[in-house]
Amino acid sequence: MRATSSRTLALLVLTLALTACGADPTPDRSPDPEDPTVTTEQPTPSGPAPAPGPSPTAVPSGDPDAEAAVRDLAGRLGISADDVTVVRSAAVTWRDGALGCPQRGMAYTQALTPGRLVELEAGGRTYRYHSGPRRGPFLCERPQAPLETDA
Repeated sequence: MRATSSRTLALLVLTLALTACGADPTPDRSPDPEDPTVTTEQPTPSGPAPAPGPSPTAVPSGDPDAEAAVRDLAGRLGISADDVTVVRSAAVTWRDGALGCPQRGMAYTQALTPGRLVELEAGGRTYRYHSGPRRGPFLCERPQAPLETDA
């Protein structure tokens, strides 16, 4: 009886450790490892309009996350990338491994995580793309605010 309890406890600890340290648990990973910008989520507008900040611009040069987000959104909406405006692109700290976009039924690393937040505007709607150290920018349908931002 004692050996069975010890094995059960060891199996439980091992399962929890593998869950916490395993591969990125996000369900909508790109099927092409060379292109992390493709996701299966459908675009929907995010919550309220962003707070006043820098003026909207074309894609900031040298910002690969903003460039990838603009390409992805233009492709999803079937419009030219010129019709997508970058409202904001900022380095952020996410509260956990969900990168500000938790999915129901998923478990995430519970540690502060560096990343980026890219807000885009197209056709009068605002779209938020989130990214992190092991995941390129992806459209977030129900975004949560980051812990802190650089802007």
